[in-house]
Amino acid sequence: MRGLSCALLYWLLANAWWQAPAQAQAQRFAVIVANNRGLSSDEPLRYAVADGERVYSVLREIGGFLPSDVVLLRDEPAESLRQTLAALQARTQGAGDDPVKSSLILVYYSGHADAKALHMRDSSFALSELEQFAHTATASVRMVVLDACQSGALTRVKGGRVGAAFVLPPERELGTGEVFLTASAASEDAQESDELRGSFFTHAFVSGLLGVADADGDGAIALDEAYRHAYQATLRATSRTRSGTQHPTYAYDLRGAGHVILTWPQRYARERAELHFPNDLGFLIMRDAADGLVVAELSERASTRKLSLLAGRYFVRGRGQAVMYEGLLEAPAARVTEVSVESLARVDYAKLVRKGRSEHIVAHSLEAGLRARTPLPGSMQPCLGGFLGYGMDFAQLGVRARLAWCRTTLHNAALKAELHAYDLELRLHHVWDVSALWFELSLGGGTSLWNERFVTRNVAPPRTSIAPFLTLGAAVGVDFPAGWYAGLDAAAETHFISLQHERSDPSVLAAGFALRGTLLAGRRF
Repeated sequence: MRGLSCALLYWLLANAWWQAPAQAQAQRFAVIVANNRGLSSDEPLRYAVADGERVYSVLREIGGFLPSDVVLLRDEPAESLRQTLAALQARTQGAGDDPVKSSLILVYYSGHADAKALHMRDSSFALSELEQFAHTATASVRMVVLDACQSGALTRVKGGRVGAAFVLPPERELGTGEVFLTASAASEDAQESDELRGSFFTHAFVSGLLGVADADGDGAIALDEAYRHAYQATLRATSRTRSGTQHPTYAYDLRGAGHVILTWPQRYARERAELHFPNDLGFLIMRDAADGLVVAELSERASTRKLSLLAGRYFVRGRGQAVMYEGLLEAPAARVTEVSVESLARVDYAKLVRKGRSEHIVAHSLEAGLRARTPLPGSMQPCLGGFLGYGMDFAQLGVRARLAWCRTTLHNAALKAELHAYDLELRLHHVWDVSALWFELSLGGGTSLWNERFVTRNVAPPRTSIAPFLTLGAAVGVDFPAGWYAGLDAAAETHFISLQHERSDPSVLAAGFALRGTLLAGRRF
């Protein structure tokens, strides 16, 4: 694939953690390959190396891999991977036949790829070589995962076009203990996210290994739990992208291999922090700050509401139906930290849309209020009334329509008049959010329908006229829970009015100026 084509390949070759006294002698090895650079025709990737580093970290921290048994290759050529796998093969020779020294080997690849080879820094590593390694490695369990990423406004294609995907070998060809995972089906591109700064699948897979996938609550993440969580989370996340739903796939033969455990969050609890999250909200967790490294994600549907993380400071962001909660928290080691929405800042739905941080592109609102307008030509009193309005907020601008009514009077020695004005207004606005306050500037226009009724000694029939107008306005308001808000709106209006000073005189078009103040309340949804 050209462009941003990412291939995540996990080659988990080896042994499970046995529920037996031989645990302490189990061997677990990992080779993590992460390449932002592919062939000269490939555009550099953004997140392949970051994906690899996240997998590398979680395996060392809670996967039972000794530091000396995990290798991280960053932007290395194909020959480096070839030599590393050969050395690993020699090191584990015979381990697969020894029940006491059962081994687990994980080879992870994140980078450019096509249907036949991995693209590694101006060189290629044939997928057939990787498949052959799976067949010949002397490990109890062996596994492959492919992730190719898509781009667009919200996702980025790891490859400028759709290409043939890595096809899993038929089940009858699998050797005992071989495991193949792909992040997408053969006819799909896998996808990555700018918000997550990595691929959807790897992000979900790592989050599962950190504890979210612990469906049975035993404190350990089994292979089937990790895959099931990654599959469901990837489907949910990619169902909202322009590229469409991505379906991870798998094939494996684990006869005689036992229960394969990938990580043990509970076993390392004394060295790490444990975060517990409330139900019915999805959470994204970043290291140190809002723009920090994304370390994990917890779906609102996840039955397990806890994560095992390194002790430190984290920025958490929880998403509900119409609100987001976010803030910093300290997570000390050997302690459970309860994440409470009461301790986080609340950001309403409309603000998420305006900041471009919502999966939706528009927020709607209904509002009503009281208004007063200074006298226009031909009247003596302010025009008092009310309005109903409907608005839409987008990421940069918003649009609002209002239907208003007001009443005023005019009287002198010979004449008394009552004026009813009906306004239809449409305007564009931009909003700035500052904590619970918001500030707005707007520009718009519309049409007024004026109906005048006269009381005089002579005959004076009612008169109806139309006056277009332009407005320039500003507003300030405050947000309340559940999407409610209130505010004050001031606008300068220019009305274009047809005036007739004497009955015999022709009508002339004149500009009338007025100021308008509005007290409003509404709700966004």
